[in-house]
Amino acid sequence: MNWISNVVRPKIRNILTRRETPENLWIKCPETGQLVFYKDVEANLFVIPGSNYHMRMGAVARLKSMFDGETWFDIAVPEVPVDPLKFRDERRYADRLKDARAKTGLNDAIKLGFGRLERMPVVIGVQEFDFMGGSLGMAAGEAVIKGIETAVSKGTPFIMFAASGGARMQEGILSLMQMPRTTIAIQRLRAARKPYIVVLTNPTTGGVTASYAMLGDVHIAEPGALIGFAGPRVIEQTIREKLPEGFQKAEYLKEHGMVDMVVHRRDLRATLARLCRILTNAETPSEASAALPAPADA
Repeated sequence: MNWISNVVRPKIRNILTRRETPENLWIKCPETGQLVFYKDVEANLFVIPGSNYHMRMGAVARLKSMFDGETWFDIAVPEVPVDPLKFRDERRYADRLKDARAKTGLNDAIKLGFGRLERMPVVIGVQEFDFMGGSLGMAAGEAVIKGIETAVSKGTPFIMFAASGGARMQEGILSLMQMPRTTIAIQRLRAARKPYIVVLTNPTTGGVTASYAMLGDVHIAEPGALIGFAGPRVIEQTIREKLPEGFQKAEYLKEHGMVDMVVHRRDLRATLARLCRILTNAETPSEASAALPAPADA
């Protein structure tokens, strides 16, 4: 008989019982090493209060922070073949996809929403970096194209939040084909004279930077975001020179004309709404027009 568990009074037993601490109770700032309570960071749009370091923000949280009332209509993305090349490295690609879907709750790396931003109808696409590094594959390419097509059919701006390590190697040439496909889709949006605004988040690299992430009418970057084609370490090894301080960071790119503005996350929603109104020559919609009908293709 274990007398501690069977005899000791319940209150004392609770003291002796080990309590499990949630893994995400605290967040460590990558910049300063400061430990911050997770709920405080979440309430601050995943920005560390002391250092203003912008943590990565999930696709669902991002859409909630953008749309009025944290509500929107999901836009369905056409299905694509799973593992068309039957790719395998250390693990099967199909297994990697299964794990990524379980981890993020998303079908692939981009989630689309149709709703209102300060009462203006908009279509927003968000790239989820936690889904295989936000890599661009066939499904992600279809999502970008579907978002653009929806914006054209609804007559709304299209806002894209980019976060990616580049093309998805497990899909080979099929992944690289998404670069020209998304580029052509953006030309359709431009022909329809609808704004295309890109928000570059940390990190935005590779084939995504070489395609739809750098084709916007306006490019906004979050503070400290890494933006480029190849990473700074690869560039240094190639040219055998030390890169300037802050090279490929959002602030450096703004100084050199690669992005239009660097906007703190707390000001992002108001900035995007203002840009949409300016680029569409629209006034702020009245309260009477705030109801948003469900799109037929959502």
